[in-house]
Amino acid sequence: MDNSNQRPVHPIRFNISPKLVIWIVIVVVAILLVLSSFFVVDQTEQAVVLRFGRYHRTVGPGLQTKIPLGIEMNYNVPTQVVQTMTFGYRTQGPSLYGQNSYSNESLMLTGDLNIIDVQWIVQYKIENPYDWMFKVESREMTLRDISQSIMNQLVGDLPILSVMTSQRTHIEVETQKMMQKIFDQYGLGIRIVTVKLQNIVPPVGSVQDAFEDVNKAIQDMNRLINEGKQNYNEIIPSARGEASRLIQIANGYAAERVNQARGDVERFNSVREVYENSKSITRTRLYIETLEAILQDNSGSVTLVDKNLSNNYLPLQMIQGGQK
Repeated sequence: MDNSNQRPVHPIRFNISPKLVIWIVIVVVAILLVLSSFFVVDQTEQAVVLRFGRYHRTVGPGLQTKIPLGIEMNYNVPTQVVQTMTFGYRTQGPSLYGQNSYSNESLMLTGDLNIIDVQWIVQYKIENPYDWMFKVESREMTLRDISQSIMNQLVGDLPILSVMTSQRTHIEVETQKMMQKIFDQYGLGIRIVTVKLQNIVPPVGSVQDAFEDVNKAIQDMNRLINEGKQNYNEIIPSARGEASRLIQIANGYAAERVNQARGDVERFNSVREVYENSKSITRTRLYIETLEAILQDNSGSVTLVDKNLSNNYLPLQMIQGGQK
């Protein structure tokens, strides 16, 4: 094939001025400088700004500025987020070393020399970003060590049944107070939101089975106590009502007897006054009234006996014509 008629191919050349290249570099650097001079702080954060590695200021949420080229560096700290730290377990799933790999955090000795497995959480918020970043070097380790120390102290002062039942709230409140006091002394810059006990059980094995039986017995005891209180609330008001009714009846009977006795006394006094004035007439009247009272009762026979006549008597039935 004859290539004599083909034109030679020349490469395309761009004539770029060195000044243009310099300007392009300047524009790119300027854009990078402008972009690196701004940073965004979220609504839940505060930013600590360092100048040449030394603390300079703390800024709040929004678009903020800083000196570029690494002269000023910003570190955003989540100050409005409640952070959670777990002890004795982790929420990310089972450990690579088995479910008991965190037992060194939760196994404790109680006041009555029993071993117990206590799992709990600590929730906290960062209040001072400067203190949080610069006052303590190993922040998470410090939090864990202090929380474990206080929890061991409180659990070690109580018997095992109290830790598992009645003293849970006391342990939570006291742990929160003591931790906050120590963190304030250290200037850690955080506030403890809550301390919450999770699972409290004896070590796995026969000991745990025995304590489960104890817990069931305690539950049965509480159930029986509640049933007793329910029966008490049902029976006692009824008994009190019946007692009140009997007391009212007794008071009425007592008032009636007292009034009757007073009437009898008044009657006797009046009769006595009349008797003092005319003894013979009063004696005769009382005798006649007594006979009237006796003769009004016709249920049985009445016999009149004369004391002056021996062995002689007069049946009242014969006087009345044999009628009862």
